[in-house]
Amino acid sequence: MYLKKKEVKLQNGQSVIFKSPEPEEAKEVLEHLRITSEETYFMARYPEEIVMTVDEEKEHLKKVNAHEDNFLLSAYLDGEMVGSAGISRVADLMKYRHRGEFGISVKKKAWGLGVGRKMIEELLEQAKNTGFEQIELTVFEDNQRAISLYEKMGFVRIGRIPRAYKLKDNRYCDEIWMVYQIQRQR
Repeated sequence: MYLKKKEVKLQNGQSVIFKSPEPEEAKEVLEHLRITSEETYFMARYPEEIVMTVDEEKEHLKKVNAHEDNFLLSAYLDGEMVGSAGISRVADLMKYRHRGEFGISVKKKAWGLGVGRKMIEELLEQAKNTGFEQIELTVFEDNQRAISLYEKMGFVRIGRIPRAYKLKDNRYCDEIWMVYQIQRQR
């Protein structure tokens, strides 16, 4: 689903632009993923595991933008992509269609500005309008900043997978599962 361009004010008065990433921005999207994966181990992959080509990413962005339910949102601060987030159906099977998976990445330079919070607000509103009933995410157990933000946004912890992540230094981290229930008007 294609999300139109929208200007949002941050707490410090700066403006951030939200919009779906265009296929022509595939190189920038991949670079954003590499940078955010270098800045913290809280991402699902290491930077060297981002092996999609620019052409493959272009095709991916075309598919997401054309999908009736899945959507991506990029955040631009002073013309630079500083955030990327999205929601996609868990599966396109009838029994799963009410559930969405959420993911987000924000460059370190934009941490603490409220970019992540504003992106989550925007995506949860879009999820509600799209017909999702439940949004799910997973997070590293020691990513307390993210967990705190998710809880403030209404997500609740529902479980834990011990030793879900094994880092390069051979440390393990548990994975916390969280869910947001979208309230339906009756």
